[in-house]
Order: sequence, then C-alpha cells, then structure tokens
Amino acid sequence: MRIAVSLLTVLGIASIIGTVLKQNEPYPNYIIQFGQFWFDSFQMLGLYDVYHSVWFLLILVFLVTSTSLCIYRNSPLMLKELRAFREHATEKSLRTFSHKHEYQTSIARDESKQRLFNFLGIRGFRYKIKPQDDGSELIAAKAGSYQRLGYIFTHTAIVIICVGGLIDGNVPFKVQELLGYKKVETLNLPDDQVPKISRLTPANLSFRANMTLSEGQSGNTAFMRMRDGYLLQEIPFTIALKDFRIEHYETGQPKSFESDLVITDPEVKEPITHTISVNHPFIYKGIAIYQSDFQDGGSKLNFNVWQLFNNNPQSSEINGTIFGNARLGQGDDVLKVEFEDFRKFNILNLSPDGKGKSHNVGPSVIFKVRDLEGQAREYVSYMQPLQIGGRHYFVSGMRETQQEDYRYLRLPADDDFELKGFMRLRAAMFDPAMHNEIAHRFALAALGEKAKDDVIRNKFEDSIKQLLKAFSQGGYTTIAKVIEKSVPVAERDKAAQTYIKIIAGSAYEAYIISQEKAGLKPSDDDNETQLFLQDSLNAMSDLFFYGTPFYLQMTNYEQREASGLQLTRSPGKNLVYSGSILLVLGIFSMIFIRERRIWLLVKPDNRILFAMSANRKNRDLDIEFDQYQQQIKRMLEDTTT
Repeated sequence: MRIAVSLLTVLGIASIIGTVLKQNEPYPNYIIQFGQFWFDSFQMLGLYDVYHSVWFLLILVFLVTSTSLCIYRNSPLMLKELRAFREHATEKSLRTFSHKHEYQTSIARDESKQRLFNFLGIRGFRYKIKPQDDGSELIAAKAGSYQRLGYIFTHTAIVIICVGGLIDGNVPFKVQELLGYKKVETLNLPDDQVPKISRLTPANLSFRANMTLSEGQSGNTAFMRMRDGYLLQEIPFTIALKDFRIEHYETGQPKSFESDLVITDPEVKEPITHTISVNHPFIYKGIAIYQSDFQDGGSKLNFNVWQLFNNNPQSSEINGTIFGNARLGQGDDVLKVEFEDFRKFNILNLSPDGKGKSHNVGPSVIFKVRDLEGQAREYVSYMQPLQIGGRHYFVSGMRETQQEDYRYLRLPADDDFELKGFMRLRAAMFDPAMHNEIAHRFALAALGEKAKDDVIRNKFEDSIKQLLKAFSQGGYTTIAKVIEKSVPVAERDKAAQTYIKIIAGSAYEAYIISQEKAGLKPSDDDNETQLFLQDSLNAMSDLFFYGTPFYLQMTNYEQREASGLQLTRSPGKNLVYSGSILLVLGIFSMIFIRERRIWLLVKPDNRILFAMSANRKNRDLDIEFDQYQQQIKRMLEDTTT
C-alpha cells in the first residue's frame, strides 16, 4: 500500500511537470531555456516526454498489476461485508462495545419491537431479526454500508486510468523500438524520403502528430515529434486544405482562424467537407483533427537589393519564396539567402519608454544569409518605415545565433518615405571619386575668405579627404582609431568634435551633390535636413556591423498561408475520463458516507440492550450515539406512561 501511494505521488508530480513543462519541443529550445547542464539532467529523466517515458509506463504497469490483485483479493470480502447484517453478534460481545446502553421498559414486547423498527426505519437503517436461544431477539441494523463501494470504486478507477494511460502511451512503438524495428528519424527529410523504419502505420493505436497544409495542398502523413527527432505517422485518409481564414483585432493581433478541410477516404465515395476552428475539432475514424496554429505557406516576395559598400546608388531586384532561397554576389563572395518566414502583421511597442500602446507596424520577413563556409546570420526586416522618436526608419535586425537578441540597423527614410535618399548619400560618401568634389565644396563653404589662399584651402581639403576615406572604410570606429593614433590624449576630445563637424559638413555637401546627380532640387540646410544627415551618418557607421554587403528591402508580397493541424488518436482518453469519474465517486463515498451499525437485543424480561458502532470512531459517533440513546429512552418512557 505504501509503495502504491508513493508511486501515485510520483505520477502526480510527473503529471504536474508534464503540464508545466511544454512537452516534445525541439531539443534546442530546451537548451536555450535551461542551459546545457539542466538540459542533460532533464533529458536523462525523460522530462521532455514524461507521459511516454519508460519509467512512467513501468509505474503504470506496476500499479495496474498490484491494484488489480488488491481488488481481486479484497473485493469479495468487501461485498460480503456490504451485504452482512452481523446478526450473529452475542450479548456478551455487545456488552464489550464502548457505545452501549441498556433500557428497562414495561410495555409489551411486540410493541417495543414495533417502535424500534419504526425508529430504525425513519433513520435509514435496514435491519434483520435473529431469534436467540434464550428467547431473546436480536435486531441487527446497518446504514451507510455502500461506503465500502468507495474502496472498490477507487481501486478500480486507478486500474482504469492506468490502462488508459498505457493505451495512449504508445507502448507498441516502445516495444518495437526496443526490438529494433522502429527508429526515431533525426534528419530533415521530405515525407516520401522518410525510411520505413521511422514510419508508423495507420493501425498505430494512439498518436499525437502535426500536419501543416498550405491552401490547395493535401496530405496523408503527419509528423510526430519524438525526443530529438520525429516519426512519420500515416493516416488512413487524405486531408486537403481548401481555404484558410483568419480574423484580426484592430491592433493586428489574431482574433480567430479556421480551416475548410476536404477529407478523401478510399472507403467513402464522396469527399467529406468540414470547417474546423480553435476548440472545434473534427473527429473522423477516431482521429480528432484540431486547428492548432497557422504559419506561412510559401509567400512570394519581391525585394530591392541595395549594395552597401560601393558607389552604386541604384538597387537591383530579386524575387523570393518563403522556404526557398536565392544567391547574391559572385565567386568567393557569393551568399545564399534562405527565406524562412513572412509575417503580415507585427505588433510592436515603439514608444521611447515602452509604456505606449502596441500597434501593427506592417509586414516583415525573416531570412538567413549563409556564406560558402556555411556560417549564417539571421535577419528580420520590416517592409514599411517605423516611426521611432518622431522620425521614420527602415529597420532591420541581425543576430548571429538563436540565443542572441537582434541588433537593429536603422536607415532613415527620406522625404518620400523611401530609401533612395539615404542610398544616394551613402554612395556619395563611400565613393573615393566624389571625395575631391565634396572636400572642395565644403572647404569653400567653411573657410570663407581664407579659401582664396590655395595653400590653406588645399591643406584643408586634404584633411577632409583623409577623414572621408577613413569614414568610408569603417565609419566612426575608424575615425576614432585615427584620432588615437595621431592625436595626443589631451587633445583627443577636441579633435573628435572637430572631425565630427567636418564629417557632418561634408555629408551635407555630399547630399547636395547626390541630389544634383539625381536631378532633384537641393535640400535646404535646415534642422530637418541636419537630422536626416545625422541619422544617415550613424546608419553608415553601423553598416560595418550589419554583417552583409547588401540590404534587402521588401517591396511587395503575395501571401500564402498555411494551416497547422494537430491529429490525435487517443482511445485511452475515454478510459481516463471514466476512471476519473469513478475515482471521484469512490473518494466521495469513502469520505462522506459513514457506515453505522446498531444492535438492539430485546430480552424476554423487557430489557433492551442497545449497542452501536461505526467504521470511523470519532466525535460524530459519540454525538450520534448520545442522540439515539436519548431518543430510544424517551420513546420507551413515553410508551410506558
């Protein structure tokens, strides 16, 4: 009994862990969440798939066996006790009871018996009369005997629940895996290339698997995540996604989504159509099809490709598809772009203090840029310029590993909310051929009358060109290195301020030149232009940490959504539910039903011996005995008066 209680406690704790800890997640997610040490420890304990772990199933088997034996051994005795009135009790044994009392009455014996029968009947006692050898009659009564059913119900419920758990625990797969007939696949393979050893047939007793379908796509296999890999679960019919719909709140957050499914079953002539939504599954042939989530189903995207480190102010175009890839560059510099996800809605809080209201900032794309050595960085780029601090920027985040947060690059939008203004300025600032013109114009503007002195002007222009060259090779970081190398420590702050002013002034001239080359009217030297130039210089300096020589600006998209379905077959579920109901009935029976027994020995000399017992000797028994004692006494006294 103690072992069983201990094991039930272990199962309870394991169930709590299985509820709190998300099960069957990809292993990298657990490593990120817990770290390598705790990941290994939890993996060894099987906590990532508690309900299917070997130790969990072995405990269920032990409980089924031991509890069944307990029921087999004790239930007959329980049922016998339930039916028994214990009418064989003797006067001697009754006098040993702690709760007893003897009365003397003068009323007729038959009348006494009738009143006692009424007393018992009113209080819900069933009774049986047994004549004694000395002429006495023993009235053996009982109430609450069904309390004993609580023991049977509770133990039977444990067996039923454990059997249900074993059925849904995928024991057949465990056995096949142990014998080497099945194996968890760890390679990322298309459905049709998954080997037979990693496939589960439609006859599999229970499973919980996931299927993702794009609109117009169909399938009859689902992936069942298992430890660090997966199994391919075949289903006996084909599911096609006819249409997927999603509704959003005004903020852009998903409100509801549903899928129109078409079931094609070889055993049924006509296809079956049904619409499922969250919490409204469709159950067919014992397989429940749930609407679990949604994702991109291969949206088509259009991009402008901006080179970041040459003198070309124009962009080129490429097209991409989510889950597809593209190549940029040539030779040893070629880069592979892997498009991973497209999100039409992004709910962000862009207020400076983070206390503002979140709102939808429009579409974004997530992609990876991989070099020839296989090293990859992940990027997220927003299609529309984001308003940050009252100004608008094209924003793109970059991170080198999944464990890192994104580091964001902010490219200022021009007056037309486009990137062209920044890219023209960048091209001019990074073009060595433009530095002479920029330096000359800035020298004329900065020196005034002194510009007429060729020596002074040429020396100043040379300094400007050196700074522009350094800036175009590494941004402010390179400027700082130049200062550290050539300026004494005491004069570095003053030199830095001077250099920054020269860079800013040169940027204005470069901006005017870039607009002239584009056939645009030069901007006024006002505060708005200066803010744009300052943002642009900061962005140019950050380009050297962006990790890729191009910027992908999403210009258009054709969204294609995919519906995430979860398919479950859980025949043990009904057993678990039934067992749970039986368990509740059993526990309530044992707690709230008290078995009480009363013996009334009516002797020939009109003495009546009253004895009482209960399955739990507590204060309730004392109170009830005192009440019955007084009631019987008054009843007999009333009769004699």
